[in-house]
Amino acid sequence: MPTNLFNADLIKNKKASGRYKDLADIEEKRIMQQDITIKIIDRNGIKHEVQAPTDMNMNVMELVRMYELAEEGTVGVCGGMAMCASCQCYVLNDFPLPEKSPDEEAMLWEAYHVKENSRLGCQIKIKPEIDGLEVQLAPEQ
Repeated sequence: MPTNLFNADLIKNKKASGRYKDLADIEEKRIMQQDITIKIIDRNGIKHEVQAPTDMNMNVMELVRMYELAEEGTVGVCGGMAMCASCQCYVLNDFPLPEKSPDEEAMLWEAYHVKENSRLGCQIKIKPEIDGLEVQLAPEQ
């Protein structure tokens, strides 16, 4: 007998009794809630719709690097410490993002191509609340 409670065969065999059906539904919803969709327009103007895990403490800069949406070495130069603005992006839709930290404000004050909707991708955490976020990568510094 499998030890995995969510083994497909086990669930299929027990669905008639309903014993594991509710647990399977809960597990499926939990898995589905871990990924959100974010739309990212790269520096060539190409729009990418990517899946972002919410359970890995990632940020938008890491997502761009993970999907290789910018040339290697051009995003996240400082490693996500809000010290370089290489991950600057423009937030294209209205989302309740956290306020900019003093470090982010200072870095954006010194960066090029800054707009009112500029944010550092490394400061935007991947959370369920930003499902559907749309950003455009700022031109390279």
